[in-house]
Amino acid sequence: MKPIRLFYLASCKYCRNAIAYMDELKQQAAYKDVEVEMIEESEHPDLSDAYDYYFVPSYYIDDVLVHEGAATLEEVEAVFKKAIAM
Repeated sequence: MKPIRLFYLASCKYCRNAIAYMDELKQQAAYKDVEVEMIEESEHPDLSDAYDYYFVPSYYIDDVLVHEGAATLEEVEAVFKKAIAM
């Protein structure tokens, strides 16, 4: 299992939705151990500038962008599944 890196903004409603989906998924046994490093981009501009994305939320696994922009529960779950499979 690989850790996930999530870039988000606290003021972003799509980010809040994605975080709620992650919280929901982590209640399931299959996803409870998925590690997500959450980076609020306005608090860590040097780190977020080092990654190539335009929209938040943006998910990376092994420094590879796997999802960018508004996400559904199913899309967040797909990110979790990718992390587990690696």
